Amino acid sequence: MALGQDALCALIEPVVKAMDCELWGIEYFRAGQRSVLRVYIDKVGGIGIEDCQRISRQIGSVFDVEDPIGAEYTLEVSSPGLARPLYTLAQYEKLAGEYIDLQLRFPFEGQRKFKGLLKGVEAEDVVLVVGEQEYLFPFETIEKAKVVPQF
Repeated sequence: MALGQDALCALIEPVVKAMDCELWGIEYFRAGQRSVLRVYIDKVGGIGIEDCQRISRQIGSVFDVEDPIGAEYTLEVSSPGLARPLYTLAQYEKLAGEYIDLQLRFPFEGQRKFKGLLKGVEAEDVVLVVGEQEYLFPFETIEKAKVVPQF
């Protein structure tokens, strides 16, 4: 990939904001022989297919000019959904009170995966309650996390 994730976000975010949406996050990965750039967008009231189409066209136009990836890829634009992935400390703060699955980069107390109630954020730490135990995980130690919808 020619540009890093932060540089891609910096290129995509103004396009998304101009279309009255919020850039929730991006994922760039290989899927077989192709690469995929998945862009998650959100807005108050939810995202519709029309929002995804509009923003996909705009990002495609910008990328045609800027060529930030420099290789063949598939662009996908979608809502983060109910089981939304978490990318920023602000998102952890915003979603306090939700149940999440969290995976660490390295084991803590012999495990990398935790599931519990997201209590919030303290400084640079994510606070997670698992059973009766409260954990503070430094944000930079979290590999990935997502909301676990409760029905």
